[in-house]
Amino acid sequence: MPKLAYLGPEATFTEEALRILAPHAEGLPSANVSAALDAARRGEADGAVVPLENSLEGGISSTLDELAWGEPLLITAELLLPVQFSLLTRTEMPLSDVKRVYTHPAAITQCRGFVAREMPDAVVVPAPSTAAAAQEVADPGSPYDAAIAARIAGERYGLVELASGVGDRSDTVTRFIRLSRPGRLPEPTGSDCTSLVAFLTDDHPGALLEMLTEFSVRGVNLTRIESRPTGDGIGRYFFHFDFEGHVAEARVGEAVSGLRRICADVRFLGSYPRADGVAPRIKRGTADDDFAEAAGWLSRIRSGRP
Repeated sequence: MPKLAYLGPEATFTEEALRILAPHAEGLPSANVSAALDAARRGEADGAVVPLENSLEGGISSTLDELAWGEPLLITAELLLPVQFSLLTRTEMPLSDVKRVYTHPAAITQCRGFVAREMPDAVVVPAPSTAAAAQEVADPGSPYDAAIAARIAGERYGLVELASGVGDRSDTVTRFIRLSRPGRLPEPTGSDCTSLVAFLTDDHPGALLEMLTEFSVRGVNLTRIESRPTGDGIGRYFFHFDFEGHVAEARVGEAVSGLRRICADVRFLGSYPRADGVAPRIKRGTADDDFAEAAGWLSRIRSGRP
């Protein structure tokens, strides 16, 4: 039975994602994303499950930075999980009596409209996770009146669901990833995603366009691009890329190689099955057979054969 670290405590959305990605795995709750990934790096766990991005607020900064700067890990699977929030209290009470709410910053963003409309006088305080917020509110001595968390957290910690579906949008989805220490990649499925981080050699006009061209000329479709500061000063960034295809495929492999030639550094994060099962549309001239035929033709030219 594999052991997987995850953003804890118990009853977070991340634990729910883990149970779907690896139903028979033993979960190791961790205090934060960094702790979960470090447990995998040190071998205390066989891997980790953490959130990567949300359909409302974009990338999870702590995860993006860990993937770029921490000891390398490989993404081996992903999951798109619908996220529904509940307002949880120790006892039944009117919404107007809720004055202090505890929840994760991502939930604050996603439930801002509900809080402003239904509890305009409430102060919302950031928590390490939604489950940690529920755990804290369950304590009779807690200074908080309510937590915004998953319904499962209310069930786990014996709380009353004062309101359900308190997110401002009902179609919110969080993307979770499973990671492991570097090793053999998942086999291509025909519906895959590849992720990497690219660092500019220097800042000059057209630098980003040069990177994008490596994908475009090979018919590789980008599904996400996100910039993050390097920490070396204002205006210094590196880039996270997600794109269709597996690095074992010729067009993807050549795009990755092209980036490596023009960038100061490229960190490969993995090729793995897409959660939505969507297969890429292969542009004319970019299938593996097309690359093989062109390589054979070039070889004949170089050897003096027609």
